[in-house]
Amino acid sequence: MSRRDFLSQPAPENYVAGLGRGATGFTTRSDLGPAREGPSEDQIKAAVAKRSAQLGLTEAKYDDNDDDGRYQDPDNEVGLFAGGIYEKDDEEADQIWKEVDDRMAKRRQKQREAREEAERLEYERKNPKIQQQFAGLKRALETVTDEEWANLPDPKDLTGRTKRARQARMERFYAVPDSVLAAARDSGQFGTTVAEDGTATEGVNKDGTVTDFAKIGAARDKVLRARLEQQSQSSTVATAGSATSIDPKGYLTSLSSMQGAEQSIGDIEQFRKMLKSAVDSNPKQAASWIAAARLEIAAGKPGAARSLIAKGCEHCPKSEDIWLENIHLNDNRNAKVIAAQAIQANPHSVKLWVEAMKLENDLRSKKKVIRRALDHNQESEALWKEAVNLEEDVEDARILLAKATELIPESLDLWLALARLETPENARKVLNKAVKKLPNSHELWIAAARLEEQLGEGKRRPVMKNAVKFLAKQNAMPKREEWIAEAEKCEEEGAVITCSNIIEETLGWGLDEDDDRKELWMEDARASINRDKFATARAIYAYAIRVFPNSKSLYTAAIDLERNHGTKEDLWHALEKAVEACPHYEVFWLMLAREKAAEAGVDEARLVLARAFKQNPDSEDIWLAAVKLEAENGFIDKARELLKTARQNAPTDRVWMRSVAFERQQGDNEAALDLVQQALQLFPSKPKLWMMKGQIYEDLAQLGPAREAYSTGVRAVPSSIPLWLLYSRLEEKAGNVVKARSVLDRARQAVPKSPELWTELIRVERRAGNLNQAKSLMAQALQQMPKSGLLWAERILNLEPRTQRKSLLAEAVKKVEDDPILLVTAARILWAERKLDRAQNWFEKALLLDRDVGDTWAWYYKFLVQHGTEEKRADLVAKCLLNDPRHGEEWTRVAKDPRNAGRKTEEVLKLVAETLS
Repeated sequence: MSRRDFLSQPAPENYVAGLGRGATGFTTRSDLGPAREGPSEDQIKAAVAKRSAQLGLTEAKYDDNDDDGRYQDPDNEVGLFAGGIYEKDDEEADQIWKEVDDRMAKRRQKQREAREEAERLEYERKNPKIQQQFAGLKRALETVTDEEWANLPDPKDLTGRTKRARQARMERFYAVPDSVLAAARDSGQFGTTVAEDGTATEGVNKDGTVTDFAKIGAARDKVLRARLEQQSQSSTVATAGSATSIDPKGYLTSLSSMQGAEQSIGDIEQFRKMLKSAVDSNPKQAASWIAAARLEIAAGKPGAARSLIAKGCEHCPKSEDIWLENIHLNDNRNAKVIAAQAIQANPHSVKLWVEAMKLENDLRSKKKVIRRALDHNQESEALWKEAVNLEEDVEDARILLAKATELIPESLDLWLALARLETPENARKVLNKAVKKLPNSHELWIAAARLEEQLGEGKRRPVMKNAVKFLAKQNAMPKREEWIAEAEKCEEEGAVITCSNIIEETLGWGLDEDDDRKELWMEDARASINRDKFATARAIYAYAIRVFPNSKSLYTAAIDLERNHGTKEDLWHALEKAVEACPHYEVFWLMLAREKAAEAGVDEARLVLARAFKQNPDSEDIWLAAVKLEAENGFIDKARELLKTARQNAPTDRVWMRSVAFERQQGDNEAALDLVQQALQLFPSKPKLWMMKGQIYEDLAQLGPAREAYSTGVRAVPSSIPLWLLYSRLEEKAGNVVKARSVLDRARQAVPKSPELWTELIRVERRAGNLNQAKSLMAQALQQMPKSGLLWAERILNLEPRTQRKSLLAEAVKKVEDDPILLVTAARILWAERKLDRAQNWFEKALLLDRDVGDTWAWYYKFLVQHGTEEKRADLVAKCLLNDPRHGEEWTRVAKDPRNAGRKTEEVLKLVAETLS
């Protein structure tokens, strides 16, 4: 019967292969066609034409517009410059143009960096990261409670749910026979029985494998032998007769090394095979022999390592490294023999000669080896240095150095060593010879300058001046930065005069008048100060002051350097030079008078102020300084007379204010009131005079006249915020809260966006018990001034619950940019949470941001009183005295109190810290 051949027949319509087995259809590459479209007809023609041209069957066609110059090698020019020779003039021209390009790039560096930084910030602002975009949502997670978090549904894996259900339906379970379970139980066991003839039968496993106990025993013995060898190498074992003593100190260390060896036995065997293959394939490669020997040392087989390295020396006799490795692996006696063989094979190897010298024990033998080495290597600088170091007699060392400089005239170190051993006169001759041999070395000129300094001729002989001329003529002048580094090196070694001479002759090298020389030199001086090279910085300032003799900034920087890192005499000298150069700058006179008063006494300070009066007869600063000097030293009548004279000769508002404040400090309110009345006739627009008048009336307990003074003052000077605050506090103290609120409303109309006025109004409402009104006002204030740290601090500390402080603080720090009041608030919150280290960091950040805010210093001092050490408190007080803060809400209230007149900054700091709460 014939079978119908259905495979050769076409498939029925809509036929899908495998549909009966559950398949739903599939698609193959043959149904889709090729992945990419084939080449076009034009491309095929172009390829055929190109291949024909390459085979020479047709003539190649070239495009006249093809720019072959693009592919030209710049180092192999053709055409006009094909026969040109690159001469020394061309090199010099290229160097000059390179220096011009470097200088132009350096001049535009700051502007370019600023522009790039601005572009980067603008790009980051327009294209924020995903983390920044979701920062607000992440911060909102703080409001999610634990219950809401627990109620979040768990994620489910829905991708494979259908597949797992289908697999579960297809699973089938069948009963397992007991014979299969018994076979599985006995598969991991083996047994040994003794036959009747006394021999042990081999352990045959259930799966047919045979256990070879002989190999197991051999492997165990091998591991044990490796452990014992390593133990003998790593621990100190002394055997005497039948007793053995083990070093107890190295016992635990040896045990730990045994554990490491136990883990690396397999790796060592693998590496051994690899290195053996490398040595067999290329026996002339010394590195393979060295690695194989070191592997054996790591495995605890020094004998095998020595054998390997000896074979390596036979195959690589010209390799220094393999001979050195062989020497290191052997004891001293064998190492000498090996070193002799190595030197015989490599007589010009300096390393081998030096190693052979180190193997000798006595000095005479060392010298003998080195001299034999010099016979073979007369121009080796290292060997000559070793020979000189071995000499105990200075004369012998000098003779060796003289011979060495003849043989190696280009060695700078040898010339300098010879100059150090010579007498001063001979040292000059040696350095002159060295300069002829090494005309491009600036180190020789520095050595000559230091020699003159040692002889006491450093200031008279212009060595560095001649050096600059000579090196410039030789076109070997180092850069300015290299000269500064050499000057700092001289300062570090005690050659201060040479350091100063180097700076004096080289600091202006390569700089034009168009460059920002003053700023550049000040940056150099600051960099030297940061590296604790104060003599170099002092020399830089001295040179810059000679170029810019009337620069106040340079004198100020030099004075700061002497105040912080110099002596009192150096500081007085710098101030004297400053007042001579800038006689009409009162600040220098006042600084000099203050320093003289502190160290030399009142009489010296008076002489300084007398000189200042001659140069500045109408200077109110000098008049007030003289008054302060007399008042602080107890000469009250003299200070009063000086103020009277000052009001006649320099009748400024400051002089009148100082006169009123002086009388208030002395407790004479009547005289002070009389003076302030006269001052207001002359200066009615000065708010401080109106404030003083109102405060005098408050001291006299006359609230009516005080109210009148403040009322008249705010009408005369409506823009004075402190005057409005005093007026409001007077009304609140008198019990007129409504009046105080009215005053502050008028103040906010006069000064619309003032955080101080808004904060005072909020505090008035809070003290009156109107907390909701205070919160409403705070919302309005933050809407108008969202970047005010004072407002945020008031809200966080006094208006919101304690539980919301951290979230509000995070929001405030994000909105407010660098406000010390807000940073202090953050520190106080962390302090309350007992996070002392973080609180201290925030206090220090606030001080770095603005050192003139006295409240920050007071809060930090109070923190250190409770949680700091005596050293930290002393350091903080010293820094506070140095910065002399003048602002701050609590600081000004305490410091300006007439009862605290004459108190030092340290006393004011402690008083303010006591008042803080």
